[in-house]
Amino acid sequence: MSTQNKNMVILGAGESGVGAAILAVQKGWTVFVSDMSQIKEEFQAELTKLGVQWEQGTHSMEVILAADLIIKSPGIPEKAPVMKAIREKGIKVISEIEFGGYHTTGKTICITGSNGKTTTTMLTHHILKKAGLDVGLAGNVGYSFAKQVAEGDHDWYVIELSSFQLDDMYDFHANIAVLTNITPDHLDRYDYEMQNYVDSKFRILQNQSTSDWFIYNADDALISAEMKKRTPSVNLAPFSMKEEQNPGGYALDKQLIININQQFAMSIHELALKGKHNTQNALAAGIAARLVEIRKDIVRESLEDFTNVEHRLEFVAKVNGIEFINDSKATNINSAWFALESMENPTVWIVGGVDKGNDYSELTALVREKVKAIVCLGTDNSKIIEAFSGIVETIVEAKSAAEAVAYGYRLAQKDEIVLLSPACASFDLFENYEDRGNQFKQAVRML
Repeated sequence: MSTQNKNMVILGAGESGVGAAILAVQKGWTVFVSDMSQIKEEFQAELTKLGVQWEQGTHSMEVILAADLIIKSPGIPEKAPVMKAIREKGIKVISEIEFGGYHTTGKTICITGSNGKTTTTMLTHHILKKAGLDVGLAGNVGYSFAKQVAEGDHDWYVIELSSFQLDDMYDFHANIAVLTNITPDHLDRYDYEMQNYVDSKFRILQNQSTSDWFIYNADDALISAEMKKRTPSVNLAPFSMKEEQNPGGYALDKQLIININQQFAMSIHELALKGKHNTQNALAAGIAARLVEIRKDIVRESLEDFTNVEHRLEFVAKVNGIEFINDSKATNINSAWFALESMENPTVWIVGGVDKGNDYSELTALVREKVKAIVCLGTDNSKIIEAFSGIVETIVEAKSAAEAVAYGYRLAQKDEIVLLSPACASFDLFENYEDRGNQFKQAVRML
């Protein structure tokens, strides 16, 4: 793409926006960065050092609408006034990942899904790194893809992609695509049409050819239905917890088996991450690793010694025999379902926050089976109380992480669990899910 007299506008100056600016300047673009919010000081310093013009707390529409190409942060919805004006003018809008893709020579393993994508991404990256490959971690986790391409391109990238990032990708090509599952999430951004969201997730198959691979969850009803409608010209490697897959992977009778370049098998009990959903994540990552021809012993070792990402079913401490688990990253019903499903002892469940239109009835059976008490952690808990009254005898309300932990400690006994898995966003009492998780951990350590 020629950059002569080319003006680029970057909307949003977080990790991805600043990374895009670094690559754009290197490739000879004239760059203007605009962020409606306040820009973090470290990013301000980086932009100033780059010598690009930037603004915060406003959008200078005249400059923005004079752009030849716009890179937008995945967090900016299409209904934002700035986006409406840009679409009306017909300026090309892409994501930072798409831009990085124009300039990388590396191969990519791209992972999307409503849940499990972060764990699967980290796990895949862990295996490739352990095998000694030159591999970058990018997208929703890790560092800006564009920045890594600019500062020393890698042979491989493991990239976590949200549907919002995929929406602004057109020419990008995943060598290996992974789809963990599809459940209703972010429907407010898709006109409350499930098919729009499904189509968005399936954009991960764009531009794949007969030499590429698609790894997907064969047990997921939405994915299976969609696969019947499509005939992608790509190699398929499904994974399942119900039936054998060849090529692909499956888990049956406590064995995890992968049929890619000879059979690989290990006991589920040896996996570092427990719970059914983590077995699915291990299958997806294991298949990807075997497609890259990583040795079986390295795949096995990596699946045994992996430590999970912070705030995702993270073991915090054991206090007087009570185990505290931080799953603050569970901001929807499905994530909380996975967390509860993997609890093996009676659990005090800390739940609540800003509700995204949750249907708590999906959790009724699990709550009845696993939960001995509920601690509500939000400003408005009426929906939770209504959903579980009569199912759980003890339901209390807390207004801070410290209060919630104190309740948990009082309500749980030796060999029981206190689980923070809110099923909601955090913005009523906390800055974000990290802040919520950190306050929870701090409170546990004070016990």
